[in-house]
Amino acid sequence: MCLLSSKNCTLCYYFYMITIFEIQKRLREAIQYGNITQKELAEKLGINPSTVSKYMRLDKYPSLDTFANICEILDVSADEILGLK
Repeated sequence: MCLLSSKNCTLCYYFYMITIFEIQKRLREAIQYGNITQKELAEKLGINPSTVSKYMRLDKYPSLDTFANICEILDVSADEILGLK
């Protein structure tokens, strides 16, 4: 919905479009400020600690199931990370 009219408009769509970079930043912050080390997170996920490090450097994206498990472990809403809330 456009901010200026009752119709959908392309300008507002792009203004509010969610980008993978924004999602990565919020995920990195959740991991950084969670009450768990990167190594502990990797162990709970059953992945290599270097993979979590790549998530933190924004070099790699977690798979959907890994993303869901990260949210569960960190007790953070996936909607929050995805920018939906």
